[in-house]
Order: sequence, then structure tokens, then C-alpha cells
Amino acid sequence: MYNSLKENLSSLKSAFANSADFTVRDMILNSNKKTAAAVITIEGMCSKEVIALSIINPIFDFDFKNADGTQILDEIRLSVLSASEIVEFESFDEAIMFLTSGFAVIAVDGCSKMLAIGVQGFSFRGVTEPESEVVQRGSKEGFTEPLRINMTLIRRRIKSPDLVFETATVGTTSKTQLCICYLQNSVSKIILDKIRKRLQSSDLEMVLASGYLSEYLEDKGTKSIFSGVGISERPDTVCGKLMEGRVAILVDGTPTAIIIPHIFVEEFQSVDDYSNRPYYATFIRILKYISFFTAIFVPGIYTAFAQFHPEYFPKGLLLKASTALADTPLPVALEVLIIMFVYEIMREAGLRIPKPLGHAVSIVGALVIGESAVNAGFIASSTLMIVAVAAISSYVTSSLYAPITVLRFAFVAVGGIFGMWGIVLMSCFVLANICAKTSVGVPYMSSLAPFSVRRMRDVFVRADWKRLSRHTIRVQKFAQTKESDSDEG
Repeated sequence: MYNSLKENLSSLKSAFANSADFTVRDMILNSNKKTAAAVITIEGMCSKEVIALSIINPIFDFDFKNADGTQILDEIRLSVLSASEIVEFESFDEAIMFLTSGFAVIAVDGCSKMLAIGVQGFSFRGVTEPESEVVQRGSKEGFTEPLRINMTLIRRRIKSPDLVFETATVGTTSKTQLCICYLQNSVSKIILDKIRKRLQSSDLEMVLASGYLSEYLEDKGTKSIFSGVGISERPDTVCGKLMEGRVAILVDGTPTAIIIPHIFVEEFQSVDDYSNRPYYATFIRILKYISFFTAIFVPGIYTAFAQFHPEYFPKGLLLKASTALADTPLPVALEVLIIMFVYEIMREAGLRIPKPLGHAVSIVGALVIGESAVNAGFIASSTLMIVAVAAISSYVTSSLYAPITVLRFAFVAVGGIFGMWGIVLMSCFVLANICAKTSVGVPYMSSLAPFSVRRMRDVFVRADWKRLSRHTIRVQKFAQTKESDSDEG
């Protein structure tokens, strides 16, 4: 930076290319030499009322006895302003970062440094209940877009100095701020270092959502449709994961937190499991596992049975299924694939169109695809029922909807070509792939492979809190013994 206020303002105006929202409030200070100063802001990012009351009025009312620009800036920082967040800096890159983050910047003629004052006043969505992780019992608070509010939601629940927040910037153009959260007495230093390196290696220009960073956090060499990076909208869920030694990453502008390492069995756990009685939580968890396998396998097995192994059907069901299938013009595999494809089109349309039109899509789907298609003999009623059951089951574990959908199509195609042998071979391939996957060195199938009896108390069943509280399982205990960083290459 320069000592000249005029040159500093000119450089900043050039950096912002005279943008319409770049504002400068010129001032003449009450000093012997009538020193010039300026308050620089980005319109819409700051609160005008706070700037007037906390910055401009106190500066105009103060009598500066020193004429040197550096001493005046020190007086402003130490004696004039009452703001709680004041940062001194001396580079144009820092000035741009503070301005675009909602800070007001004070520059004084004759000083090569500036002050950034936290006066953020931009509009944002308040803390509301999460839409995708709804619970019956427990907190109704969910993450929102501003980073500092999300950090506060976590700090309110963990009132311990062990909770550490590390801030960093990603995106060469967007300069998006993120926060790495962990409990220093619980986290593995090896896992934490790997996460830091992977975030630093991201070469993205724009980071507008947490999903942009997910691929950089995945272990290299373990290709899978399942993700080793978890996502949560709930602060209480994140706090529970931090207690187990995991790391959470908050991205400014995103109402979700990244949780890593993330393992397979966590997809079937929810906050309600730990609020309800153990027997009911166990029932719900088993229901989720059954729904998961139903959503993936049932359409494929039905296709294989209908085309290659009809003798596997019970006699009564065989007569009804064969009668219905005989009246349809398409092969069973193609029929199932078409129904699933049309269902995915309807689902995507329901997500993207305006809400008032959503009911119309539901009515058209029920009448045209359901009743009309069956009555016209285009599809069999048994096929429609199988696809409907699989589709509904996939929403029980909504976080796994993407891999479930892909696998469901794959199993139907394999079952329609190779029969049950194809289903078995495809199952073995998926099982081998998922068992080989790791998340920051932690096996994705931890608790099941490698198997541990103690860890099974919170997998298929949920033990009572007296048993769970005896030993808190840290995620680093799942980690592989080989602690090399070869995957960072």
C-alpha cells in the first residue's frame, strides 16, 4: 500500500473496475493539518446505520492532536472506535477480502495501513428447521448460509475449549471462506493433516457449495458410487460426529456441513435413534436396512424371475404374474426400465417446477402412468407395483438415493440379460468395491468389515445409553494401520 490516500483509493477503484456498489465516504478529520480520510464499503454488504453511529460520528467528534497519519490511525483503533472486531492490515489483497466480506475499511492519508471494522449488514435466511433431516424429537435448528452463524450453532452445543475452528479460503476467484471444526482431544492428527492438504490442493476458481470440495476430500484410488464424505444440515448431528473424532467443514454460503471420515453404517442412523427407546430405535434401523436392500434388489430379482426363473414364483403369484405379463407387448426387463425411467422424470420434474404445479404432476403421474397404462395393457400391474415399492423404499434412506437409483437400474439390466447369475455376480462386485473403499484411511465398511463385536452395539441394534456411554468409540480406531500419505499424490 501507499502512504497517499489518493493512490490507495485509485488502486482499489481500479481493482473493482469502478463497480457501482463500490462506495467511498470522504472525510476531513478534526486535526491540525485537516488530514484526509475515507471509509470504504461495498453497498449492500454493510449496515449503513451501524457505519454512521459506530464509525463516522465518533471520528468526526474526536479531536486528533497528532498530525501523523500512522498515529491518527492508531488513535482511531485504540481510542475512537468501539467496535468489537477491528483488524489492521497493509495489503490490497486483504483490503479486497475484507470489503467483499462485509467489512468497512478506513484509510488515512499519510499511512500505508488500513483498518477493517466488522459492520456486516447483508440479508440472510434465519435459522430454520432442516428440510431433509426432519426429526420428531430433538432440536429444530438447522444450518443457514452465513458461516459465523453456523459456527455459533456448534459452539452453543459444545461449550469446551477443546472445540477448535480453523478458517481458510478456497476458490481463486470466489475467495470462499470455510471453517474446519474439530475437537483437539478427540481428532486424529494424521486425519486432520490429510484433510488440510486436500483442501489446499483444490484448484477451483469458484466454490459456491460444499459439494464442490467433496471430490477433493475423497481417497484417491477407491472409485465407488458411494461417498466417503458425509453431509448434514443439523448442528446436533455434527456435534455428535465431532465427539467421535471426526472433522466437520463449514462452507460460507452453504446450509450444510461436510463430515469426514464418513462410513456406510452412518447412513442408517439418525438423531431420533438416540432420543427414542432402544427397542424402537432398533426396529426403525432394521427397517431402514430392509428398505435399502428392497430398493436395490427387488426390481432386478423380479425381472430375473419373470424372464429366466418363473419356477421361483409361488404358484398363486405365478399364475397372476404370467397372466398380466402375457398381455403386455414389451419384455419384462424393458418394461421395468421404462417405468423406472418415467418415474425418475416425474421426480425430477416435481423437484424443479414451481410448487403450485407440483400437484398437477402428481395427478398426471397417477392417472396416466398408473391407471391408464395398466388399463391399456401397456404395462403389467405387478410390474408397476414392484417399481412403486422400490421407489418408496429408496426414500427411507434418502441420503443414499443417488447410489440406490444407479444400482437399481444396473441390477434390472443385469437381471434381464443374465438372470439370477447376473444378480449374484453384480452383488459380489458391489460388495468388493464397497469393502475396498476408504474415507481418509478409514474403511468405509467399518464395524462390518473389519468386523467388531463391540462396535456392533450401534449398527443393526441401538444399545441403551448406559452401554453406549461406557466407551466412546473414536473414528481413528477404525483407521488402517498403514499411515502413509501415498493417496495424496
